[in-house]
Amino acid sequence: MSSRRPRALEARAALLALVALFTAGYLAPYLLPTIVGRLSAGLGLGAAQAGLVGSILLLGSASAGFTLAAHGERIGPRRAARLGLAAMAVGYGTAAATSAVLPVVAGAVLGGVGSGTATAVAAAGIAGRPDPHRASSLGLLSVSATAGALYLTLPHLGGGHALPFAAIAGTALLVWPVTGRLPGRTPAVRETPAAGPLPHRSAGAVLAGGILLWSMAQNALWGVSGRIGLTQAGLSEVTLGMVFAAALGAGLVGVIAAGALGSRLGRAVPIGAGTALIACCVLLSSAAETPASFATGEILWNAAYPVVLSYLLGLAASLDPRGRWAVLVGSASSLGVACGPVTGSVLSEAAGYPGMGLTLCVLLLLVAGPMTAVARLASGRPLVPGSIRRRGGAPAALLAATTSAPPSLLPQLGAPEQEITEIAVPVPASRRRAVRSAFRLARPAGRG
Repeated sequence: MSSRRPRALEARAALLALVALFTAGYLAPYLLPTIVGRLSAGLGLGAAQAGLVGSILLLGSASAGFTLAAHGERIGPRRAARLGLAAMAVGYGTAAATSAVLPVVAGAVLGGVGSGTATAVAAAGIAGRPDPHRASSLGLLSVSATAGALYLTLPHLGGGHALPFAAIAGTALLVWPVTGRLPGRTPAVRETPAAGPLPHRSAGAVLAGGILLWSMAQNALWGVSGRIGLTQAGLSEVTLGMVFAAALGAGLVGVIAAGALGSRLGRAVPIGAGTALIACCVLLSSAAETPASFATGEILWNAAYPVVLSYLLGLAASLDPRGRWAVLVGSASSLGVACGPVTGSVLSEAAGYPGMGLTLCVLLLLVAGPMTAVARLASGRPLVPGSIRRRGGAPAALLAATTSAPPSLLPQLGAPEQEITEIAVPVPASRRRAVRSAFRLARPAGRG
């Protein structure tokens, strides 16, 4: 009992470290509207130019994720996390300290590489947890709360692009101490060979392509939401910050609901129905001409977005316990996020905000089908010791898959059975005689 408690405390500390790292890595995309808006106002950039800077930042994040997916195991989680946090602190700190366009862009790119590295380490670690959906939900809960607090605070501290960049750099420095809880090297995973091929290649590729377009559509609107609120819906900057904070607060409620719901509905229903709801909210927000309609669309959208994202991240983590699909799908999401600001700026200038919203709505409905199919057809983790009895075999695995058990405890059909080890237990002679006497008394008498 005494040895179990330190192990449980270590596991909890490692989970908190992953959640903190996830928060730091995802903070830049969550603050994208205020970053793009302040770059446009403070540096004199046009809407498309400011969106391009945001896209370059997030493109650096995506490239770091793809690179770490191939070489992360050799570097080790602790060292990679510290390199990522250092790049965030230096890059975003440089962008905050200058008003020249080129140093701001260079600092944003370096900071984006750091954000992508931190996110990739967190995603790989979350994939190795017993319940990746719960871990990813905690990460989204933390980053939503942090971004919401910043949206409430930053408008009262002044304008300019320096504040959001400084906030992200400061978050990276605050997270640095908890990286000591991460392992120095990637622990071996028993269920997967050390150099085995990627499992579920077709499902993973479809999921990665779908989430790329899904994230691009989300962030095409998110990148121009500030301009829609200010120019089309008639909000002030302070009121706009309150709307964004309320929207992220709704996201907190959504993440809590997703964590409580767990796998009761499976993954297909939340992903498919949630994406359809998001498509409708995108249409409402982009066409809003009053503060009430804009706030309604943003709040409903941000309540549904983290719910669907948590199931998508959990699905990616379940495809490979070593976390390779989690990192690749997360990097594809970052690539979609990177394309979002430019896509939103170009579409809004070409077709107006309502036309942009209609285009994004159709795109989301088109990608909902393939991602839902992956959630329905792709099975997750291999057999977990103790999840079913050995004699249950494939029927027991099939029965377990139809229940509301957590995905991490569901065995795969055809998984190798666990070996049974017989243990000899010595029984005293007096106990054997008592058992034989009880058996004779309980045996019914024969006929005749």
